[in-house]
Amino acid sequence: MGAPMARTVDQVVDTTRYPLSDPAPLIAGVRRDLENSGCSVLPDFVRGPLLGALREECATAAPLAHYDVETVNVYNIAADPSLPADHPGRIPFERGNAFVPRDRIPADFIIHRLYCDEVFQQFIAACFGLPRVHELADPLSGLCLNVVNPGMEHPWHFDTNEFTVSMVTQQPDEGGVFEYCPGIRSAEDENFTEVRDVLEGRGGDVRRLSLRPGDLQLFKGRYSLHRVSEVRGATPRHSAIFAYSERPGVVGSVARTRQLFGRVLPEHLRAEGRAVRVDRLLD
Repeated sequence: MGAPMARTVDQVVDTTRYPLSDPAPLIAGVRRDLENSGCSVLPDFVRGPLLGALREECATAAPLAHYDVETVNVYNIAADPSLPADHPGRIPFERGNAFVPRDRIPADFIIHRLYCDEVFQQFIAACFGLPRVHELADPLSGLCLNVVNPGMEHPWHFDTNEFTVSMVTQQPDEGGVFEYCPGIRSAEDENFTEVRDVLEGRGGDVRRLSLRPGDLQLFKGRYSLHRVSEVRGATPRHSAIFAYSERPGVVGSVARTRQLFGRVLPEHLRAEGRAVRVDRLLD
């Protein structure tokens, strides 16, 4: 573990509150949260004096986001007319969030330095009970900035990865609340009935988090339905998404990459058809 890597953590993370050099008690607490509710939040993970720079850096990158307001369903796939009328995949949503890809986020930005940091990666792996995590080989989706402008939302969905690491970098004036239903489905059971009930506002175990800039969120997003509610006021909501995988060489599909970023690169074309799925869920 080299000195430059250690310096990134020491400079960016509040290591007094979160001692990553001796993180065993911290990791145990995160694992308990993930086991009990599928989500763990470490408040004020980034040092207070850096919050202004964190916000400003990401705000300068936000105009580079790819915007493509589209109608999607909860599984981010086309609605199949052959599905039963009460199937949750028949319920449309307008997806109005946008993404800045990794190749548009400068390497010296706080979120990029943190994403690449070996100490941070070891900590994330330990929290999820993994021997290690790998940065995605995907040059666009490994690290991205999620932008939700006023009047828009990131509608109900499931993540492709089993686990997600993220950090709000700018709060909106109002709204933009993270809402989720922990463990609503499993690798063996889609639980369509309860998913549909949540989508139609008829109940369910919906939990809400008002995340603040600099908070680190670890989340089991593959099996937990979640969304960011409509942003209101004049200030967009910005959040960094740190995408890691249990195995090296992971690259996004051509269709999903084009949907999120409006373009694909040779890496995506070469990897097409080689994806390995962890389950047989819709998405």
